[in-house]
Amino acid sequence: METTKHISLWHLIAGVVMVLLGVFLWFNPAASLLALALYLGIAFIVIGLGYISASFASRSSWYLLVGILDLMLGIIFTANIGLTAATLPVLLAIWCIAVGSVQIISAFRLKNDDLPWGWSLTAGLLGLCFGLWILAYPVVGTVTLSALIGSYFLLYGIVEIIEYASNRREPAFG
Repeated sequence: METTKHISLWHLIAGVVMVLLGVFLWFNPAASLLALALYLGIAFIVIGLGYISASFASRSSWYLLVGILDLMLGIIFTANIGLTAATLPVLLAIWCIAVGSVQIISAFRLKNDDLPWGWSLTAGLLGLCFGLWILAYPVVGTVTLSALIGSYFLLYGIVEIIEYASNRREPAFG
């Protein structure tokens, strides 16, 4: 029971921080690119290591490929923050196209193995479309990128706050 309350409090704190970060990104796209480059770099390193680890457990060369791409992108982002901020839309677009393509290929592999594949295909197509759209409009991509990521952070924060509120109303068992 104590752990649930402690975790619930962290949901609230994470939610509030994410909502504030999302709003900040909306209103400060140019100033937020440096912080965004660092945040994304760290996130890509962690996610890349996770995919690489998962590739060995599941013996998936696709997970290994995505993990290596994420890890390399994360290292590039964190090693060259100023350059990354200036080229972030194009770099992210290339990443979206690469990962989207891998997800599309994986979806058809899942389909051939009679496994659920629709969500993987949908995510891949969305990633591919998003990447091509940013490449087509790189100047608008900077503001759009901040707005989209700000929207994601805002929505993520709202979900965390709702989770906190939901956990507080559930009766404790135990």
